[in-house]
Amino acid sequence: MTKRAVLEVIALGPEDAVAAQTGGADRLEMVTDMAADGLTPSVATFKSIRSSVDISLRVMLRAADGFAAGDVQALVRSARELREAGAEEFVLGFLDETGAPDLPAVEALVAALDGARWTFHRAIDRAADRDALRKQLAELPGLDTYLTAGAAGGVDEGMATLVAEAGRAASGEPGYEPQILVGGGLALHHVPHLKAAGLDAFHIGSASRPGGWNEPVSADAVAEWRAAVDA
Repeated sequence: MTKRAVLEVIALGPEDAVAAQTGGADRLEMVTDMAADGLTPSVATFKSIRSSVDISLRVMLRAADGFAAGDVQALVRSARELREAGAEEFVLGFLDETGAPDLPAVEALVAALDGARWTFHRAIDRAADRDALRKQLAELPGLDTYLTAGAAGGVDEGMATLVAEAGRAASGEPGYEPQILVGGGLALHHVPHLKAAGLDAFHIGSASRPGGWNEPVSADAVAEWRAAVDA
């Protein structure tokens, strides 16, 4: 049996979550404040979304725009509160001033997650050395996904990197075991080429909202993406 491709959709609230599930999403990335590219939501928002749908839900851990960790202890408190509220999957990722992974911050959060699965998000696309970052994070418990466009400028710019990394993952190279979740400037016309390279996980935000970020997720738009990733 062919493995179903993963379609992840950004959700800001229960209305988004229900529409995404109705359209065929497999998983949600839950955030608040997209003006800052997505920050940690409240426990109350998490509970309202979690009670609205039964698909997987990954919660963002991020206090401010950019890729610096900021107040790590505040993030750790948020992570623990969300875990206590029932959150089982997360999204995080921080860089230091050199463009290397901020290991103290990431390790502190991973410890607070207590074995939960997590995605390292698009900070990898701003890293000074993508390969070195993967090797440095390889032994951290729970890391099962990288959200990446292959480049800071998006999938158009990063396509060659994505294809190359898919090949390295297929060959079993250490550090490339986590699933590659393609997102960031992802468009429908990219999907066939990405699938041909063996990539099978896709992340959409604005593409699920024809009316823009001030409008909710459209189940019809998600369904169009579901059909494309399953084609």
